[in-house]
Amino acid sequence: MISVEASADVSEDAAIGQGAKIWHLAQVREGASLGENCIIGRGAYIGPGVKLGDNCKVQNYALVYEPAVLGVGVFIGPAVVLTNDVFPRAITSDGTLKTEDDWDKVGVTINAGAAIGARAVCIAPVTIGSWATVAAGAVVTRDVPDFALVAGVPAKRIGWVGKAGLPLRADNGTWVCPQTGSRYGEHDGGLRELSD
Repeated sequence: MISVEASADVSEDAAIGQGAKIWHLAQVREGASLGENCIIGRGAYIGPGVKLGDNCKVQNYALVYEPAVLGVGVFIGPAVVLTNDVFPRAITSDGTLKTEDDWDKVGVTINAGAAIGARAVCIAPVTIGSWATVAAGAVVTRDVPDFALVAGVPAKRIGWVGKAGLPLRADNGTWVCPQTGSRYGEHDGGLRELSD
């Protein structure tokens, strides 16, 4: 069952997966695709053609501009902004109002399990790796590796996180999750989960 509050504005041309919940004053534009069990918070904006995988949460007043792509289980905190214009202007160089044909949209890609903290801004084009965490208020200007914890303006890696979202602890050349005991190893500038 899909739940859409009466004050939400959901395009008839949007694809909404089963179990989705769209709250007050949210807007889901034409061509957007929401997977199963997605939750779109109050006042959130999902742009035309944006794609969300199953089990995503987009919190209140977040702005997800096209052509963003969110993998399965992505968390978008309150008031997050995913941009789509590298060189924004309202008018062209001759002073006329810009139209859709006057700019090329670029998107933010967020891979499975990643979390973007409240009021963070991701400046397109960037890719946020699987299970990465972007701290609240960060400004992301370059790609973020899988399992990275980034913070600051501009965002820089300050540690690693596991699938449980907790910072990992160094342990004899590997990294371990304090909650699950899962182990991770560094590889080519990133991190990957190690099999038992």
